[in-house]
Amino acid sequence: MGRKKLPLWTIVAADSRRARDGRYIEKLGNYNPLVKPSAVDLNVERIHYWLSHGAQPSDTVRNLLSREGILLERHLRLKGKSEAEILQAVTEHRERHAAKRAASVKETAQTRRQKALDEEKKLVVRQEADRAKRRAEEQEKAKEEAEAAKKKLVQERVEAEKAAAAVAAEKEQDAAASAEAEPAEAAEATSAGKADSTEEEAPEAAVEEPAEAAEATSAGKADSTEEEAPEAASAEDDAPEKKAEKKKTEK
Repeated sequence: MGRKKLPLWTIVAADSRRARDGRYIEKLGNYNPLVKPSAVDLNVERIHYWLSHGAQPSDTVRNLLSREGILLERHLRLKGKSEAEILQAVTEHRERHAAKRAASVKETAQTRRQKALDEEKKLVVRQEADRAKRRAEEQEKAKEEAEAAKKKLVQERVEAEKAAAAVAAEKEQDAAASAEAEPAEAAEATSAGKADSTEEEAPEAAVEEPAEAAEATSAGKADSTEEEAPEAASAEDDAPEKKAEKKKTEK
């Protein structure tokens, strides 16, 4: 099918007695070799039906069926393998052939440009993912730091409250101690006042006593003077008589 320089192949089930491009029984898929890698679209269920009914694939179709894992799947089913084992084996087989086809494809300028664009897109996607991851990590770190700061603030507040409570308790203890000490100081002050008053009265008494003693002394002197005064007067009275008697004796 297709046109000049743009071929498109069709996979069909046909009678071997018919011409290659003649009438066919059923269309089973398409094959496009122009794309890189080549594209194959197959009706797997009907292919298995015709193979089970004795259809013989041509060489090109056999290669296509082998590359797509259809022949391997048929072989495993004939051996009685489970569907899970068949699916795993076919998937691995297709991946291996896909890697080989990709490695065998000849690079052109267009494919290189496309490959460079694809790599650039992948790089942009990775960079965006990295930036998103870094932003998420930074946000998580900022959140953790905020929580740590909040916990620290709460702890500091609790410690400050404890310190304030301790200071208040110390003040209360000091107030209670000062209240207990005030009556004792008052009693000491009272006793000290009494002692001071006693000491102050004692010097006055001492001062008064010398005064009384002085008065007594002056009184004693006065009395002695008064007592001695008559004697002196009598002595003076006797003096003329003695003089007279002396004169008489002299004569």
